[in-house]
Amino acid sequence: MLTLDREETKSALDYDLLNSSIKDTFATLDQFELQAVELCRLMHDEQMYRIAGYKNFEQYCQGELHVYGGYRRINQLLGASKVIVAAGELGSQIKNERQARPLLRLAKEPEKLIAAIRLALESNPDPTESDFAAAANIVAPMPRGKKPFHSEPLVPKNQEPLVPKNVKVTISSPEHPRYGESGVIEASAPNNSQQIVTFADGERLLVNNTDLDAAIVSQSSQRTYPPEYTEAIAALKEQHKLELERLEQELRIGLQAEVSARAEAQVSEQIQSMHFLYKEQKEQNIQLQQRLDEMEGKRLLETENQQLHQRIQELEHALQERPQQQWGNTMTQQATKVLNKQVLQALEKTIDLRQLALEPPKENATECLRLMGMALKNLSVAMNNTQALEAAAIILGTSPTQLAVATRTEQLQLLPQAIREIRQVLARLEFTWQDFWAVAEKYEVIKADYWDLLTTEETDLITQAQKNSEQFSLLTVNS
Repeated sequence: MLTLDREETKSALDYDLLNSSIKDTFATLDQFELQAVELCRLMHDEQMYRIAGYKNFEQYCQGELHVYGGYRRINQLLGASKVIVAAGELGSQIKNERQARPLLRLAKEPEKLIAAIRLALESNPDPTESDFAAAANIVAPMPRGKKPFHSEPLVPKNQEPLVPKNVKVTISSPEHPRYGESGVIEASAPNNSQQIVTFADGERLLVNNTDLDAAIVSQSSQRTYPPEYTEAIAALKEQHKLELERLEQELRIGLQAEVSARAEAQVSEQIQSMHFLYKEQKEQNIQLQQRLDEMEGKRLLETENQQLHQRIQELEHALQERPQQQWGNTMTQQATKVLNKQVLQALEKTIDLRQLALEPPKENATECLRLMGMALKNLSVAMNNTQALEAAAIILGTSPTQLAVATRTEQLQLLPQAIREIRQVLARLEFTWQDFWAVAEKYEVIKADYWDLLTTEETDLITQAQKNSEQFSLLTVNS
């Protein structure tokens, strides 16, 4: 008993699975059939069958789609599509052509069509062909003597016989009673879907085209072209093929060029952004360096102010503690010390002429002469010596007056600072003439002096920067 129950259960499961698969398959076929009819409608509306040499849509269906039911079946599917479109949202309730067939006569009246579909859904949530037919008859009763279904073709028929007379044909459908027998078509066909066939025993039957030999049926609808057009058609096909290849090649080249142009634009934009960021960073560095220099100068000034303030306090304290006579002696002593200090500083800045006579300077001879001139100037001021002042003026290249010599000496004392600042500018990775001029403008009066102290490489860099600036200015003016 246990074995029997298992077999019965297994059979029930197999039946359910098989039955579900069969229903799903037929539902899929109906769905694909309705999808294909939209393509058939496009073929009919655009008359694209003429490109293949067919005279009308019916001839195309019989020639190309005879194995799928031919013109008759396509006509039925077109009618079903028309019903589904007219039904609007309720069109999804129609699953196949058979259900749409009884509703076709209501397609021109969408209100009655929708009412019939809703009536069918009320009677059965999953309506069948009979449910739709009954609902259609309730909404719009058929007049007596007319067929229940609208069978008028949606597209004009071809009045020419599908198969010519006196052609031998064979019954190819296994379902036909005369399957495998041959006959001759001696009379004109009554319609485009059937033929009058006379068999060997003299019996004449009306046979559907779908039951006849497919080769004979399709032969009558075979595309034919005049002999003089064959070569022209072949040449046109070849030309069309070459044109398609050329267009594909141009499209491919165009896409590649567009991609390259976009990539170049992106790279160029990135480079410009990097230059802009570098320029901003450079300006920020310059500003930071200037602020550091200002802070250092302020710090030095504060240190000097503190020292002077401390010295003033010491002097005030000394003035309070010592009497007037002792303070006078102190002032004399302090003045003597200051004078001696000035003389000592002047002597320290002088150059040992005997040492220069024994070992003449091989390099920086100009610098040695400048130092000698400044030393003579200090001696002339300290000792009030006119001859020393004149000698200092000759060496320094200025007028023999204390003001002129003092001014020249102050200018020459700026030489080390000028050289240091100019070389800081030249040491940058990228500097312009404007960067150099911002520093050199302060020392324009001693240009000849600091120019002699620069190396050849440094002067070449300055000259090249000036040329580049002049060229850029000329280009800007021309633009």
